[in-house]
Parts: sequence; C-alpha cells; structure tokens
Amino acid sequence: MATLRDLGLSEYESRTYRSLLDQGPSTAKELSSSSEVPMGRIYDVLNGLEGNGLVRSQAASRPKKYIAVEPDTALDRLVEARQRELDQQAERYESVAANLVDDLDAAEPVEGQFWTAAVGSDETVDLLLERLSAADEEIRHVAGLPSAQIDIGAVGERVLEAFEAALDRGVAVSVLIDPALVDTVPDDLRAAYATRLGDYDQYTIRTSTAIDGTFTLVDGEEVCIEVPNPLDSSEVFAMIDFKDAAFAADVRTVFGEQWADSTPLNRRPEAQ
Repeated sequence: MATLRDLGLSEYESRTYRSLLDQGPSTAKELSSSSEVPMGRIYDVLNGLEGNGLVRSQAASRPKKYIAVEPDTALDRLVEARQRELDQQAERYESVAANLVDDLDAAEPVEGQFWTAAVGSDETVDLLLERLSAADEEIRHVAGLPSAQIDIGAVGERVLEAFEAALDRGVAVSVLIDPALVDTVPDDLRAAYATRLGDYDQYTIRTSTAIDGTFTLVDGEEVCIEVPNPLDSSEVFAMIDFKDAAFAADVRTVFGEQWADSTPLNRRPEAQ
C-alpha cells in the first residue's frame, strides 16, 4: 500500500500531516499529542512541512496554529519535488560520466584477433548499435534485404540515430545497400534519412546489386557480420564482431570494389 513516505516524507512528517487533515487548524502542542510526535521534534517537523508547501501557519495567532494544504496540491508538490531531485541526480550522473570519459579511455588495440557474438535478432541489433557508437573515424555499412524478424521501421530509426550521432562526431559514414531495400523501407523513414543525413558532407549512400549479406566495417579494423540462420537463410541467427586488422583490410578491399561499381543514391530531401 502506498504511503506518504513513498513520496519522500519521514514517518513524523507523514503522521503530522495526516493529523492536520483530520483535526483542522491546530497548535504544535495539539499536533504533538494527536500525531504522537515528540514535542521536542514537532517544530522541526512542522517547519519542514511548511518549507515543502504542505502546511501553512497562522503566525498572528497565539499560540501559533497550522493548517494542512489540500491533499491534491500537497501530492502535486511532493511529486514535483521528487522529480526535481531525480533531474538533479541525473545531471550529477551525467557530469560524473563526462569527467570519467578520459580516465576510462581504452588502451591501444592489442595485436592479434578478438571476436564476440550476439545471438538473436534483438541482440544483433544491440551489438551493431554499440559498435556504431564506438566509431571514431569511419563506418562502412553494407545492407542486404532485412530478415523477416526485423522491424525495419523501428530498427532503421535506431540505426539512423546512430549514424547521425557518428556524423556529429566527425565520423565518415558510407552506406551501400541492395536496391530492393529502397522500396522495402517505409516512406517516412526514407525521408528521415534524407532529411537528417543528406546535408553531411561525410555521408554517402549508394546501391549495388552485388550485395550478398549484411556487414559493417568500423574504423578499418573491426567487422560486424550478420549471420543468417543455417536452417532458414531469411532469418537472422547471430552477429559476429570480429577485430582483426588483416581480415578488416580484406573486407575494406571488397567494399571498395563493390563501391566502385555501385550507383549513387539521391540522399538529399529535395531529391527524394
């Protein structure tokens, strides 16, 4: 059962406010008795309630009397106060995270190979977005026809946001897609890509019929490869994130060859 303590009041404050609602204008002594809050604490409790806008006092009376603010107003003020606290806490977390960025910079990439994998359609999308957010220099993205499991509208919007954030960081983004994908993408999403990305000089998009699969090359050293289900090639099984300089160089060469034979796609809103 919800209580006033869930909205930040102490036990003494909760009992005092409820007593005021029950008995109307009251003195501190009367409230101490009815709420069973010690007389040595009641003034501090009342000052706290008044400071939070939950209680009003009649200073001209002797002894001083207090009255409770209407419950609807009091609850709104408590919620607003908690929201301010949450906003301030979020700002503190963001500030701490910003200060830690340099301290937590990753070490230089180690020589050799390293790979990890995500299994399942949702997990593959999460892994891809994570790696896109880590790009510092370039993203070369090749997209074939999407799996039937993928909500192309929802996933396409998330990838759009990741590309836009990367472009804002100064990352070059080159996208090569199957021409059939153009007609598969919802009109509003296609327009969003054109509107939000089309004016970035370091953004380019082309189509190629030679595409066979989906993969992403990040900073020339890391490759995310979508793996189809071996029992049903129309479904996504997993995504492998493979870090290997030699392999990434081979992938970049293949990408360059396909890019050279590809067709530029109008990218700006006025050309859609």
